[in-house]
Amino acid sequence: MPTAKKNDFITVEEYLNGELISEVKHEYVDGQVFAMAGATPDHGRISSNINRILGNHLIDNPCEPFISDMKVKTSISKYRYPDVLVICDDNFIENGNVTETPTIIVEVLSKSTRKTDERDKLLEYINLPTLKEYVIVEQYCADVTVYRRSEKWFPKHYFLGENIHFESIDLTLSVEEIYHRVKNEDMIDFLKNQNKQ
Repeated sequence: MPTAKKNDFITVEEYLNGELISEVKHEYVDGQVFAMAGATPDHGRISSNINRILGNHLIDNPCEPFISDMKVKTSISKYRYPDVLVICDDNFIENGNVTETPTIIVEVLSKSTRKTDERDKLLEYINLPTLKEYVIVEQYCADVTVYRRSEKWFPKHYFLGENIHFESIDLTLSVEEIYHRVKNEDMIDFLKNQNKQ
């Protein structure tokens, strides 16, 4: 995979061809490529929990979840790798490795991606015509933010002890299901309090 230097640009074709052989995934933004950082165990647990719950719910549904390997083309010059996404059609492009039509996108925050996920990607994702819900999940505390098209993309926060309803696929799940086996301070305290009751 060619890596862009300052003032050096990679074409979309070079990027897509490079991703086919690269061992490291890269996002593409306006001619430059950015390597995806490695995930913590809790980041992986959260993504896997969400993907598993979505997959079980959608087992006989035309919609299906994908975890971290499917690129989303957000504009002519931007390609992203969401942590989890749901697609409800078969309109894959670029040899089946890219979609432009996600229904749900989930990003799990890390220290290095927070600004991008909460600002840059938010603006890119909510401008995708098919997107109904964008979900941002904290990993170091228990806080899930859901942006819904039906609510004009106004953010709504969910915490332990609360349920989240995904309107676009008619799924309700608890915040604790998302954080199953996660070892952040909020989950440790929540489980201790549950055990006392």
